[in-house]
Amino acid sequence: MTDWGVVLPLGLALFAGAFVQSSVGFGMALVAAPFVVVFAPDLMPGALLVTSFSLPVVQLVHAPADIAWRPLGIALGGRALLTPVGVAVVALMSVQAISVLVGALVLLSVAASVWAIEVRVSDRNAAVAGGLAGISGTAASIGGPFLALVLQHERPTRVRATLAAFFLGGSVLAVVGLLVAGQFTGAQLRAGLTWLPFMALGYAAAGPLRERLDRGRLRLAVLWFCTVAGASVVLRALLG
Repeated sequence: MTDWGVVLPLGLALFAGAFVQSSVGFGMALVAAPFVVVFAPDLMPGALLVTSFSLPVVQLVHAPADIAWRPLGIALGGRALLTPVGVAVVALMSVQAISVLVGALVLLSVAASVWAIEVRVSDRNAAVAGGLAGISGTAASIGGPFLALVLQHERPTRVRATLAAFFLGGSVLAVVGLLVAGQFTGAQLRAGLTWLPFMALGYAAAGPLRERLDRGRLRLAVLWFCTVAGASVVLRALLG
């Protein structure tokens, strides 16, 4: 049964997440998932996947179609390959365990980009990013940071458009997998649909910021946001 006293206030988290994703190309689930995990864990991950499917449609309709097609195709192939693993994680692991796993993967990805290796667009990196997103995107609706790190040196319009197309395809894969496994509920669908107006308002509010982010600022925003979000997800899971 849907608790509207919880679902409606959580729309504010979706507003903030849509604002961030519309600015830097990803981040809606990273912002919203910790709040959903705490206040309505039964809505994870299906409700967020509804919005993860819808926002990219809006972005692709209104933004330039500046998509890096080859990395996108390879990443989607990797995501499709490992989506069943994400479905198994949802069925077998607790929300807290999933949160720690996803947060740790995000932090390791940032560390690799900053200190260990220079992450650039390549077939291998796109495949690895897609595979990781197949697990984390299905289990926690958080799949953007990995491909965002691969694309971090690209121009902002290409980052946003490619990620939007990736989220669109990946969300469809995740929802189908969860439906087949019986892990997608009616309550999750209703909550996700309820959050759509909040998502649309967040997208509209981010308009002025989108125009002012150049390539250098976008890369810094991606790295900092991944770090903060990954750490917050892990800490919240360990303390909660």
